[in-house]
Amino acid sequence: MPGFIIVVICIVGAIVWGLYAGKKRREEMGALAATLSLQFSGERDYQIADRYAFLDKLRQGSNRYAYNIITGDYQGHGVAAFDYHYETHSTDSKGRRQTHHHHFSFFILTLDKYFPELTIAKESFFSKIAQAVGFDDIDFESHEFSKKFVVRSKDKKFAYDFCNAQMIDYLLGHPDINIEVDQNSLALGFGSKLKVEQIEPHLNQLIKIRSLIPDYLFSK
Repeated sequence: MPGFIIVVICIVGAIVWGLYAGKKRREEMGALAATLSLQFSGERDYQIADRYAFLDKLRQGSNRYAYNIITGDYQGHGVAAFDYHYETHSTDSKGRRQTHHHHFSFFILTLDKYFPELTIAKESFFSKIAQAVGFDDIDFESHEFSKKFVVRSKDKKFAYDFCNAQMIDYLLGHPDINIEVDQNSLALGFGSKLKVEQIEPHLNQLIKIRSLIPDYLFSK
């Protein structure tokens, strides 16, 4: 019985701590939005997954929703930054169904034109396996860039135009970056929720990446 009581206390403690941490994060993100003259909503938004369904990272799993959402005009560009949740399911050795909750940070900048899908991600063990079975990435003259990043797009010309010399230099200095361009969205995705103090720097990173996209792509 004492062991059971300890387990219950730990569970209750974890729930209370989760509620406290969630409230604190909402308050901090709301304060950040106000400082940046942006709007904030702490409510769950189930529509974002549908609105941006063309973005790969937002199509994963089930019960998808955004929360702690910061939106507005930032340095002359429409942006959105938010926490995102989705669920996956598995079955354990005893046949019991388990639900896994995934949370991460995501950033979107609205572009002035629609573009083909393009993804740029860090080279990994799994991407090498994908290449081995036929999912080739695009190679560039910069062998260092091609070695560190997996670039995929059905429109190779757009990929080459996007990954110009200045963009390649910038990306080589940020090897953990994960970019997706599709339709009129430029997005940055992460594997987990970022600390609140990391959000503004990554909004600035979105602006920087946008500035490195050649102007002629927007005038075609």
